[in-house]
Amino acid sequence: MPPSTARRGKPAYIKMAGAAAVALTALMLPLSQAANADPAGHSRPDRDHTQCSTDPDAHLSSVPSPEKFFGFPLGKGQSRVVTSDEIRKYVSAVGSASDRVITGTMAHSVSGQELPYAIVSDKEHVAPKELKKIAEQIQSLRDPRSLRPDKAARIAKDTPAIVWVAGNVHGGETSGADASLKTLYELAGGLSCDVKKRNDNTVTIIVPTQNPDGRDANIRQNDYGFDLNRDWFARTQPETDGKIEMLRNYPPQIFVDAHEMGGRQYFFPPNADPIHHEIADQPVDWINRIGEANKAAFGFNGACAGEVVEECYFNYARYDLFYMGYGDTVPSTGFGAAGMTFEKGSSSSVEDRVQQQFNTQWATTGWAADNKREVLDGYYKVWQTALAEGAAGALEPNEVVQPTNTVQFPVPDIKIRSYFLLPDRQVGDVRKLVERLRNMDVEVYEVEKALTVPNAQIFGGRSAKNLRVPEGAYWIPMDQPQKHWIQALIGENPYAPFPYFYDVSSWSNPLLMGINAVYTGDKLSPKTDRVKSLDGGVDSSASSRGSYSYPLDSAAASELTFKLLSSGVPLSRDLKTGVVGISAKAVKRNDLDKLAGSLGVTVKGSSRPASGTALSLPDTGLFAGTGISTTSGSHGEARYVLGSQWGLDLKPVTTADINGNTPAFTERTALIVPDGSSSNGGLDAQGLANLKAWVSAGGTYIGLRNEGTRVARAAGLTSTTEKAKPTGYQVVGSHFRVDVANENPVGIGRPAEDFQFNNGDPILNPTQTGTNILTYPSDDTFWANGYTVKSDALMGTTALVDEPTGAGHAVLFAYNPLFRAYNDNGLHLVANALLYPAGATASAQQRTLAPPTNVDALRAAAQKAEEPANLGGEWRPITIQVADADQARTEAVVRKYTDTATSAKADGSTYVTIPNPEGLTSEEHPFLRELVHELDSTGIPLRSVVG
Repeated sequence: MPPSTARRGKPAYIKMAGAAAVALTALMLPLSQAANADPAGHSRPDRDHTQCSTDPDAHLSSVPSPEKFFGFPLGKGQSRVVTSDEIRKYVSAVGSASDRVITGTMAHSVSGQELPYAIVSDKEHVAPKELKKIAEQIQSLRDPRSLRPDKAARIAKDTPAIVWVAGNVHGGETSGADASLKTLYELAGGLSCDVKKRNDNTVTIIVPTQNPDGRDANIRQNDYGFDLNRDWFARTQPETDGKIEMLRNYPPQIFVDAHEMGGRQYFFPPNADPIHHEIADQPVDWINRIGEANKAAFGFNGACAGEVVEECYFNYARYDLFYMGYGDTVPSTGFGAAGMTFEKGSSSSVEDRVQQQFNTQWATTGWAADNKREVLDGYYKVWQTALAEGAAGALEPNEVVQPTNTVQFPVPDIKIRSYFLLPDRQVGDVRKLVERLRNMDVEVYEVEKALTVPNAQIFGGRSAKNLRVPEGAYWIPMDQPQKHWIQALIGENPYAPFPYFYDVSSWSNPLLMGINAVYTGDKLSPKTDRVKSLDGGVDSSASSRGSYSYPLDSAAASELTFKLLSSGVPLSRDLKTGVVGISAKAVKRNDLDKLAGSLGVTVKGSSRPASGTALSLPDTGLFAGTGISTTSGSHGEARYVLGSQWGLDLKPVTTADINGNTPAFTERTALIVPDGSSSNGGLDAQGLANLKAWVSAGGTYIGLRNEGTRVARAAGLTSTTEKAKPTGYQVVGSHFRVDVANENPVGIGRPAEDFQFNNGDPILNPTQTGTNILTYPSDDTFWANGYTVKSDALMGTTALVDEPTGAGHAVLFAYNPLFRAYNDNGLHLVANALLYPAGATASAQQRTLAPPTNVDALRAAAQKAEEPANLGGEWRPITIQVADADQARTEAVVRKYTDTATSAKADGSTYVTIPNPEGLTSEEHPFLRELVHELDSTGIPLRSVVG
């Protein structure tokens, strides 16, 4: 199909007829044990698998079947779930038994478990030299600058495509992993012509479990509480990082990410809108056509366990291809592959779940084998198009795939030929972003001579003429193969075409990391040098009586600071500039150079001695009380960032510890209270009094988002109150400009204006008894990206406050600064709060609405203030927006699932809000997906869904 007809408006469908249907019927027959006897029943040696059999049950006897290995079959008749250890052992056994398979370890989990993989194909393909050659040829297709079209055509003709099958990224979603073992067995030991076709035309990489820790614990997240299907672009977790490195080595054309969900049905693409505009035409076309192949697969062999086939699966509803943290969007955008999420309802039996997962895996690998030449030809064109668009400064347009949807927010008519990351502040985080880009094969250059950009767009919605870009800035030209990924990762706005969100609506990395960035459509030829390694380290020696210094202005510098303090190195900090000083006698230059260099932080040597206020390593408690999940969310993020990355020894503090004033609480100098659903953390009156007394005695309380701020209010530590969100208010993971009180110890090292990430957070009225560190502007400098509705309700409110009480402080974040460990701007502010100098006061820098006349009275009034009706114990409510005319029909459908929903009208829309006190994500929610699917099937046009 030519590219002009393969775009997203209408999926490109395929029809199955004749031999293809017969072949699919055969391959969908029940799989039995190996049959290696001749017709007379005599034993015979394994057949030469360069030939093939018409018998779908013919297998090599040397390759252990799942039934023989586990004692039960996979899929048909499966009685239980396979363990992580059994997965490793089976992959190893098949690898040892079959010359079509090589195995290895892709990565190690947080707890140290191996994540095994199997590469399976024709035995000639998996020979080491040949496999290396195949990988190099596929990699060469990704750079048409050095590969002529005729050579690319020969590669497409002669080289197998690479197909990935990955399962179990969510630990409790087990069936994709089990099914992949069945797929492995068929490809490794099968003798049928269907198997041969696949092994001739594809190299299949099977990763049964991407999350063995979560699988063993039967939880969604990994051991740090991270949803690994949100971690792809940031690569904070070892499971994700190792996987993407392997993807770079073996770039996929097809990527299957096998999941489970609520209910009984099965989902496979076509996807729901929105689809990110920078995903190329070819992958979207392949995805939709594979969806048709999967539909055909469900019509054979009892795949739907007696159900009506069309009611056994669904498409379009709920699963989008938008946020760049998924196991479908990143393969699609960053690798040009048909990245697909497959989801099977978890209320079905183990047998049905595994069998249907196998059906889609087998149909997908079959489609890839049948169309491998077209796919590889198209794969080359993906990168040709990227180069052409990048040179022209063209962005892909916004389009929709669902038949009833229209584009509501077009990509603006702008040209972008270059991005520049400026090194004027937070250079450690600038270099971290450079490494993140380079580790996805983006070419980044360092500016060697300052240049002038005639027409510059400055992140934050501003523009400038003849902007000077200094030496040392980083240049990212769009005229390169990874143009789609560059725009998707660092673009100022993702330009969602349709307001239907499964996750956040913005993840612009410069905004997340507090990096000054600009873009332009000008044709430029700056004098640059390509970046080949991470910059940083000690740039000049200090005299024996001198010192070293660096600005503590970034997440990277924060990590360096805590690692130095943890190793016993004394540090001081200038409380006006934020610069950290180290006596040259206190540290070895080589050790400092190695550590700072690994983090991208530049350390300067001086002949002057270190000066400033001494920094102390905080004795930090992590609250694990009522309403806070200790297996996910900001509690897990704190364990990862503060514990694993920064090296702090976090001590658990419970509700009982605070209520009882035990040493586990009172001996701490700082306390982190993560986000949660409780308004008081389970603290009784005595516990709240104990908490206030602990702060008054010099403790630092750091409260995050809902629970963190509400517990502080219940304890009388703040005069902030929550402002009711207006009906129709929606802030879906977006960035906002904020004004910064950077003379305060919490804001030190920040610019006067900055950006902050808001994900439907509580709206806080400013404090009248402390300092408003981050404030949303109330004038025309107010700015937001992503998807927001009525966000002007934030104007003049506060996002971060510092509340002094006695000798201590309560530092309250209205948002989650630890969000997924990639909100580097927020991480630095947490570091500032933890390093709050003893005895410092914020009174001289207070930004208040009026001078406080009676601190206790103001805070007592905040304690007693009634929360607005739409707050209560709410955490992340689910909101469905429909036209007023569809209110009655929508409410009737919603009542089938819950009787707790409320409705409100505004501006011609009805908003149906469903309480979600546990803060469940869309994937975790017990009925949200089924509800949305039923609303769709009922024909109710959804204006937005946020939850």
